[in-house]
Amino acid sequence: MPFQKLKPQVLSIIESKNLSVDHRLTEVCELLEKNIPYYDWVGFYFKNGDKNELKLRAFAGEPTDHLIIPFGKGICGQVAVTNKNFVVPDVKAQDNYIACSIYVKAEIVVPLFVNGENIGQIDIDSHTADPFSKEDELFLEFVNEEIAKILG
Repeated sequence: MPFQKLKPQVLSIIESKNLSVDHRLTEVCELLEKNIPYYDWVGFYFKNGDKNELKLRAFAGEPTDHLIIPFGKGICGQVAVTNKNFVVPDVKAQDNYIACSIYVKAEIVVPLFVNGENIGQIDIDSHTADPFSKEDELFLEFVNEEIAKILG
């Protein structure tokens, strides 16, 4: 697992004050997608103003049609409501799943909190069945905690 090796690189991107926040978010997505073999799509969704929906803000991987996701719909929409990590070992087993690609077999979504409020999330799709472990969750929580510092 390259997580320990990636942490300083994540911090370096986040601390690059000469880059816009959106540019830094995209660079973090690209870093994770390129360096973790089973991270086939990485994106950040954020609450869309006062609406009960999420809006895609940055991603790496294949373009998606899912730029807006209503709260409660799909894995991302459920995390927006529950405020809890959601690990899906097999997306076919989920009733409330929004298919982004026929190749996606598993998904992990971790909420991003600023001042205790769930304002967004990191979403990872994998073409590998059941690839996510507790280490993935802990690493993505670390990423979100660091991202929160530039959003607050």
